[in-house]
Amino acid sequence: MTLPTQVGAAKSALRGRLLTRRRERPVAERAAAAAAVTTTLLRGLAAARTIAAFVPDEIEPGHGRLPAAYTQLGVRVLLPVVPEAGHGLHWAVDSGRLAPGRFGLLEPVGPRLGTTALSAADVVVVPALAVGRDGSRLGRGGGYYDRALRHARPDAVLIALVFDDELVEDLPVEAHDRRVTAVITPSGGWQNLPARSPWPKLP
Repeated sequence: MTLPTQVGAAKSALRGRLLTRRRERPVAERAAAAAAVTTTLLRGLAAARTIAAFVPDEIEPGHGRLPAAYTQLGVRVLLPVVPEAGHGLHWAVDSGRLAPGRFGLLEPVGPRLGTTALSAADVVVVPALAVGRDGSRLGRGGGYYDRALRHARPDAVLIALVFDDELVEDLPVEAHDRRVTAVITPSGGWQNLPARSPWPKLP
């Protein structure tokens, strides 16, 4: 029987390896990946009305192209705002203007809509360090997205963006982990995933 502390330790160790690998990726590889995932994502979101997304940092797939590329869709785009305290993501409409927020992450300039604004999105694009083929997702460990996704509509598409080698057979998971329903990789494109986990109750 695997104890929760063992799962947490396994996830922490895996995060460290994945982050190191991302930092070591050549700039040309990152740029090619950004172009590929952006093209696939825009094609897949053509019918969306409201999208909740994120601003990729320099080592994440999509950096340099997202969220600006969403303007081609002509849809309402919500971007996350990390609050000064607590772990509940707030949201704001992307107006094209971004400014550094908590942890140095870029966030939209404009009125804050609160944590429940995510319920308006029919597609939620989430960051991930790795995704399992069962829909399991490994984030950076802050718990922001596991908490945020409890506000997502039950029929919302939850899609993660990762590099090719970050789509794996399985991942260590905990009871509160929220699974995604699709993943995009640079070479594999859009792949639907079979599992949908129940809504977890988080503090």
